[in-house]
Parts: sequence; structure tokens; C-alpha cells
Amino acid sequence: MMPPVHSPWAWILAALMSVLVMGDSGLTGQKNGPSLGNQACQEYRSHQQTGGSHQVENRQDDNADRDTEDRILNGKDCGPQTQPWQAALFLKPESLFCGAVLVHPQWVLTAAHCQKPSYIVALGRYRLHGSEAGQKTLRGVQSFPHPNYTRPAHSNDLMLIKLNQKVLDTKGIKPINISNEAPTAGKKCLVSGWGTTNSSQLHYPQVLQCLDIKILSQEACQKAYPREIDSSMFCAGDEKGKDSCQGDSGGPVVCNGMLQGLVSWGDLPCGKPNRPGVYTNLYPFKKWIKDTIKNN
Repeated sequence: MMPPVHSPWAWILAALMSVLVMGDSGLTGQKNGPSLGNQACQEYRSHQQTGGSHQVENRQDDNADRDTEDRILNGKDCGPQTQPWQAALFLKPESLFCGAVLVHPQWVLTAAHCQKPSYIVALGRYRLHGSEAGQKTLRGVQSFPHPNYTRPAHSNDLMLIKLNQKVLDTKGIKPINISNEAPTAGKKCLVSGWGTTNSSQLHYPQVLQCLDIKILSQEACQKAYPREIDSSMFCAGDEKGKDSCQGDSGGPVVCNGMLQGLVSWGDLPCGKPNRPGVYTNLYPFKKWIKDTIKNN
């Protein structure tokens, strides 16, 4: 039975309920926000370490005014023109926010969590900043996130962006085909991007970075992230200090010359042992990708 309104206990009870409601809504807002920046992630990890649920990180930063996207950790400089399908997404010139990959002369594929109102798409780029011979800078005129993309779980994390014009194949610009096989545990692949090379501090590479990674079994992936992995995802990496990170989101994972996946999410800080990177498994989406391009 509730105490009468005029009782002093009623005011104490009301105050306690107010504090509890405010504290809970604060955590919910962080967990379910559109995308967690580094500060929000670190704050939520403090809660996690005292018994909260596992926190994942979009490998993309929502701050459009800073170049704070994920970088490959402990990779190496890619050779010039060795990743001709690699694309970069900018909100404005020199403001990188995600990676992408050319899959058709007029279409790039990226992560659905990279969706923005507009896109500047750079192709044939090797250096993060500055102009280069053979580089193309185009506009994204339409975007098509997968209809079953879910946040914050990041299931079905892929999106197609239609460019304002077709591009011709060159040595530095060329589409890549999507793999005809599901990810196989133990297979060696390559992930690339311009993301930060240091998870705790922003450190940008001068040129495109490449990292060799190994696909893990679904059992190992689910063990690393209990109840957070589904068939639209796979894990790769799991070697201490070597990982994709913030800003690499939407970038390609290439296995045997075929596109196997996209950078999607992971734990903070990047490159932790037993916390591999999580990637979108593109194999189940080949038909959706083909149909979306054909119908638009």
C-alpha cells in the first residue's frame, strides 16, 4: 500500500524513484544511440566492467567535423593500386567517415551504419589527403541500406550507394566480385582502410593500410561475443594488436581475390586478445545486392 501523499515518506519514495528512472534512461540513451563515439563507448565500458552488458563499437565516428574514422592497427602500407576496389566516403572534402568498396561501375557497397544524408565518394585514392592522378571523386545519389538492418545489434550491416555516373576500369579503379562461398574458418584474408592506427589516440596513416587476418569459426566468434553473433556476421583476426578499428567501417575484407565481407563492429579498444573484429558476411546477400542494382 502506498503511503498517503502528505506523508514525508511519499516525498522520499518519489525522490528515489526519480533518481532511478534518470539513471536508467541515461544508460539506455548511450546503448541505443545512433552511433557511439569514443567518449561514449569508454563511459559505457566503465559500466560494463562493473557488471553491465557487453558493449560493441561501430567502426565509424558520428562526428562529421573531425577525421576520426577507424584505422588498421599494426598493418602495413598497401602497395599503390593493389586495392583498386577500395573507396572512401567523405561528408565533405577531407572529412573521411567510412570506407567502401566498388562492386559495380556505378555502385559501392558499405556498412549500413555508415548511412548519411549525402556522400562524397573517392575512388582510386591511395593517400588519405591530396589529389592524385587517376583519382575520381563522385557523388552518391541514392543509398539502399539492407531492409533488415538492425541497430544496435548490427545484423545485416550492409548498404549500397549509387554513384552519379559510371566509372571505367583503370589500373587504380576496378570493381571486385563478391565471393561465391561462405566464410571458411582458417582462411587468410586482407582488410584495408585509412582508419586510426592507434585505438587510444587518433593517429592517421598517410597511405592506405593493409592487414592480413584469419577467419575464425562461428563457435569461436560466438564465444568471444555471446548472444551477439548471427549468420550475417563472421569474426576474423584475434591476434593481439592487429585489427581493423574506427573509420575502417564499410571497408573490404578480400579472400582469394574475392570480396568476402565488410568491416562492421568490434570491441574497444581495438586489437584486444580474444576480441576479434566482426565483419558483415556478404555471401547470403548476393541476390539482394544483384537485385537492388538491377532494379535501380
